[in-house]
Amino acid sequence: MERVMRAERLRVGATMLVVVISVVAAACGSATPTPTVEASAAPSSTPLVASPSPSPTPSPTPSPSPTLAHGQFSPTGSLVTGRSDATTEVLPDGRVLLIGGTGGPKDIAVSSCELFDPAKGTFSATASLDMVRDGLASAVLADGRVLVAGGDDDVGGGTTESAVLYDPATGTFSPTGSLRTARIDAAAVRLNGGRVLVVGGFTEVGIMAPPQLGWFASAELYDPASRTFSPTGFMRWRRDDPVAVLLRDGRVLVTGGTDFDGNNLRTAEIYDPATGKFTTTGSMATARDGYSATVLADGRVLIAGGVDQKYEALASAEIYDPASGKFTTTGSMGTARSGYAAVLLRNGQVLIAGGTTGGDTDGTPLSSAELFDSAAGTFTPTGQMADARTGASAALLSDGRVVIAGGQDDVLVALQSAEMYQP
Repeated sequence: MERVMRAERLRVGATMLVVVISVVAAACGSATPTPTVEASAAPSSTPLVASPSPSPTPSPTPSPSPTLAHGQFSPTGSLVTGRSDATTEVLPDGRVLLIGGTGGPKDIAVSSCELFDPAKGTFSATASLDMVRDGLASAVLADGRVLVAGGDDDVGGGTTESAVLYDPATGTFSPTGSLRTARIDAAAVRLNGGRVLVVGGFTEVGIMAPPQLGWFASAELYDPASRTFSPTGFMRWRRDDPVAVLLRDGRVLVTGGTDFDGNNLRTAEIYDPATGKFTTTGSMATARDGYSATVLADGRVLIAGGVDQKYEALASAEIYDPASGKFTTTGSMGTARSGYAAVLLRNGQVLIAGGTTGGDTDGTPLSSAELFDSAAGTFTPTGQMADARTGASAALLSDGRVVIAGGQDDVLVALQSAEMYQP
C-alpha cells in the first residue's frame, strides 16, 4: 500500500521534472537528452461430615484444547507496535521476523523490529534497525542470518547504500558491506548457492536531478562469504518496485514495477545466475502494480490482482510457465484487491487475504480471503478475518498455519492485531 502511494507521488514528481526539463531546453535552445537505461471460583469450604462409606469424587474430565476450524481465522497475540508494510522473513527456527514498516500517529517509517513465536502465539521486541529504512530489501541467508539492504529514512535523509545483518542467535544487527548503488524499493532473492540478487529500485534524488539517476536497471549480488556486493547484469527496463521470485530451475523471474513516468510495466525478464545476465521473456497480459507473485507447487508462478494504471483494483490473475516463457490468464479473484497477503499453503493452494479495493487512500481495506486452486485454475472464498487490513505481514508456519499481522485499517491507522489461519 505504502509503495503504491509512493509510486503516485513519484509519478507527479516525474511529471514536474518533464516540465522543468522542457522549459530549460526551450530556454537553452537545445533538445532534452534521451534518458539512458541504466507481516475458578475459589472452592467453598464445607463442614466435614462422617460417612460410613465415602465414595470418591471422580476428577473432572479435562476439556479438550480449542482447535481452529479448517478454513477459519482466529485471534493470536498482538504486535508490540502497530505497523503496516513490514518486511517479513521466516527464520530457520520457525519464528517470524517483522522488519520496520510504517506506523505511529503520522504513519511514517519505523526502525523497530519484532519476533513472532508460533509456540507461544506472542510477539516480542527484538533489536531495532540501525536506521529507518523505508522500502528496504531483505533475504534470509543460508546460515539463518537476515540481510537488510538499502531503503530510505523517510524524513529527508535520503536513500542509503548501507546494509546490515540480523543474527537470530543474538537478536542483534551488525553492519556488512554496502550496496554499490543506494536504492529503495529494490527486490531481493536468495539464489541457489547462497548469494543474494538485489535488483532495480530507485534513488530519491529530487526532481532537479537528471532522470537517469532515479530509476535503475542495474542489479547486484551479495556474497555472504566475502560480505560484499558486486555488480551483475543489467535489465532491459529500469524498474521501481519490481516483483522477483526464484524459479525451480534456479533462475529468477522479474516482473512489473513502474517506470520513470509512473507507468505500470507489463514486461518481464529472466536472470540466469550462471551467466549473470538478464533476458526478456513473455509479458504479462495486464500491466499492474501492488500485486504479488507466488511460485506454485508445480513451478509455475501466480500473478494476481493489484492495481491498473488508473489505480483501480484488479480481480484478474495470470500464470507464468517457465517452460514456455509465457503468461496465460486464469480464473479471476472473487474480489478485486491490491496490497493483499499471499501465502502458498502446504496443500498447494494459495491463500489471498485482505488488501484494499483501490491503490490509494480512497480504497477500502478488506477482511475477506480467497483460495486459489492451481489444478482448477479458480479462486474460492474461505474464512474471513476479524479485522479488515491492507499491507499486512503474512508467513507460513512450520505446522502449516498462517500468521497475518498488522496492516492498516480504513482510517489508515496501523494495526497491532494479528490472526491465525488454519487451512
